[in-house]
Parts: sequence; structure tokens; C-alpha cells
Amino acid sequence: MHAPSRRAFLGLATSAIATAAIGAAGVRLIGVAEAMPVDPDLGRAGESAAPVMPAQWGPSPGPGWGSPGWGAPPPRPAPPRRRRRWVCWWHRGRRHCGWRWR
Repeated sequence: MHAPSRRAFLGLATSAIATAAIGAAGVRLIGVAEAMPVDPDLGRAGESAAPVMPAQWGPSPGPGWGSPGWGAPPPRPAPPRRRRRWVCWWHRGRRHCGWRWR
């Protein structure tokens, strides 16, 4: 029989800590589950009141592009017009003039 090593002891300690953490989380979950209200009519839990569920998305009855009440998206603003103009500027101590886009 061989003597226990330090590595085996650390493995055992790590496993024990992990087991204790999982157990504590399980006890906490059971406590939360016991505090939840229970439906008195458990037999009908899976059935819905309507035989057909309404669609969440589809053709809208009114104007717009989706669900009723959304309406059309707002129009995008027009981009600003670009114009060329004659300007003068300083570059490395000298004056340069020319057409620039604004």
C-alpha cells in the first residue's frame, strides 16, 4: 500500500469543497421552490383557454409596417448639400487659395 501524497489530499479537499457548494445551492433552491405559489387547478396547467393561439407577427390590419399602433417609420432627414467655394488658407507659412468642399 502506498502512502497518501499531497496531490491526492488536495484533490480530495477540492472535491469536498465543490460538493459542499453544490449542496448549499441545492438547499437554497429547494427553499425558494417551497415559497412559490402553487396553481390549485394542476390538471389544466398545460391547456390554453383558446384552441388557437394568436400570431405575434403578421399582416397588420391598419397602415404601418408591423404591429398595430407602430405606424410608418419616421422619414430620414435629407443629407446637407455639398458646395464648392473659393477659400484661402495658410499652410507652412504660405498662403494657398483654391476650391474647397463645404
